[in-house]
Amino acid sequence: MIKQDFNLDDHFPLIAILRGVEPVNCIRVAEILIEEGFSMIEVPLNSPDALTSIQMLVEKFGSKYLIGAGTVTTPDKALAVIETGANLIVTPNFNEQVVKMSVAEGCVCFAGVVTPTEAFSALAAGATGLKVFPVSSLGLDGFKALKSVLPTEVICLPVGGVNPSVESMKPYVDLGAKGFGLGASLFKPNLSDEEIRTNAKAFHTSFKESVRSNV
Repeated sequence: MIKQDFNLDDHFPLIAILRGVEPVNCIRVAEILIEEGFSMIEVPLNSPDALTSIQMLVEKFGSKYLIGAGTVTTPDKALAVIETGANLIVTPNFNEQVVKMSVAEGCVCFAGVVTPTEAFSALAAGATGLKVFPVSSLGLDGFKALKSVLPTEVICLPVGGVNPSVESMKPYVDLGAKGFGLGASLFKPNLSDEEIRTNAKAFHTSFKESVRSNV
């Protein structure tokens, strides 16, 4: 079970979003990402047979990594994910029941928010951190405004439109982003293994450089 004193420093703070991955490919793709330093992997529930993929990943990689689901929008869906043994639940929206259920069952939960009202409600419900989504619609000014009213220790992960470059990542890091959720710019089902590895390396390098230059 994940304790509530979850520390993002224990993980490379980029969540790999494997939207569209199929069970036949999920282990291979996850192994590539883990080899490149990723330790948080989500399979969105609108992927083909997502619960099977999550179950396979949990059984393969155990509790050493954060493995779970994205696009978790209802308590019923959250329960189905929890029953796989997953320890990570990511939502695109704020649903109080989903957050409370996830945390009560020992999962790390990043709740999707875009407004201060949603953000503070998610934190009050016990969310581990905030998935700021879609950050592409907020932009840097919107993200800066949101961060300005949140406690500095709150984990904010921008998601949506983030590319594997310092130019894309550093401005958000400078404003206090603790990490990112990475979707199509990291993984798409039609990518080759080498393309996935190349993307993973680029994100890993760009994030570390963004953080290093911010110190």
